[in-house]
Amino acid sequence: MDILKVKNLKKTYHTKKNEILAVENFSFNLKKGEFVAIVGPSGCGKSTILSILCGLDKASSGIIEIDKNLKFGYMLQGDNLFDWRTIYKNCLIGLELENKLTKENINYVNNLLDTYGLKDFKKAYPNNLSGGMRQRVSLIRTLATKPDILFLDEPFSALDYQTRLAVSDDVYKIIKKEKKSAIMVTHDLSEPAGLISMTVKFLI
Repeated sequence: MDILKVKNLKKTYHTKKNEILAVENFSFNLKKGEFVAIVGPSGCGKSTILSILCGLDKASSGIIEIDKNLKFGYMLQGDNLFDWRTIYKNCLIGLELENKLTKENINYVNNLLDTYGLKDFKKAYPNNLSGGMRQRVSLIRTLATKPDILFLDEPFSALDYQTRLAVSDDVYKIIKKEKKSAIMVTHDLSEPAGLISMTVKFLI
């Protein structure tokens, strides 16, 4: 069953001198539990699509059909962890902002940290972790608010090649195990290529 349908999406930015076409005639569907990777070179409008889907920007034209009851989680290019907060406290930020620091939600975060290899690092600070571990923390922070769809905006671009491959595989397994749907944008085809179940959409 499709939980998101995008048809003929178009986005044009207007300046004083001209207009810039960022996205044109872009369509795809997302099913529950599915991964979709949007692949294209830098500057082709990939991040613009995510901004439109999560409501940070508006499309110039096109149709977007989505259940308004669905909740989104956004994982940015950098891990954006706060260096003065412990790993545990970093993972609680979303719940704090939503005023949902319930016992159930806190237990959920603790279970995520324990399950995905961060049990012994809860009291550590971000600068004590490797780049790959920081990205894992960033993902857990995003999962903490229990989103239905994850938006991943070049989440591994800051990592070296070998670390990027290892961490991307790790992140995919976590998302799959947590039964989340996900849309990832990337310029690197090697990131989604290793995941057989991922649908790849090219944006050129």
